[in-house]
Amino acid sequence: MAWLDAGTHESLLQAANFIQAVQERQGLMISCVEEIAYIMEYIDHKQLLTLAKSFSSNAYGEYLARLARNQ
Repeated sequence: MAWLDAGTHESLLQAANFIQAVQERQGLMISCVEEIAYIMEYIDHKQLLTLAKSFSSNAYGEYLARLARNQ
């Protein structure tokens, strides 16, 4: 967990750069609602796949599909 202060233009940019670096270097999405719902068992594997298909034309959908394949 990390606290990111975004009260100024500069600190907002720093927070955005931090999120981008984590996502690119670790291959994780920060605050991916569908991933959280899946881990917390609010949605099942089939629902995750359906959601991944609805975003299939972008990197977010690819991330969800990869998550579904790896589980």
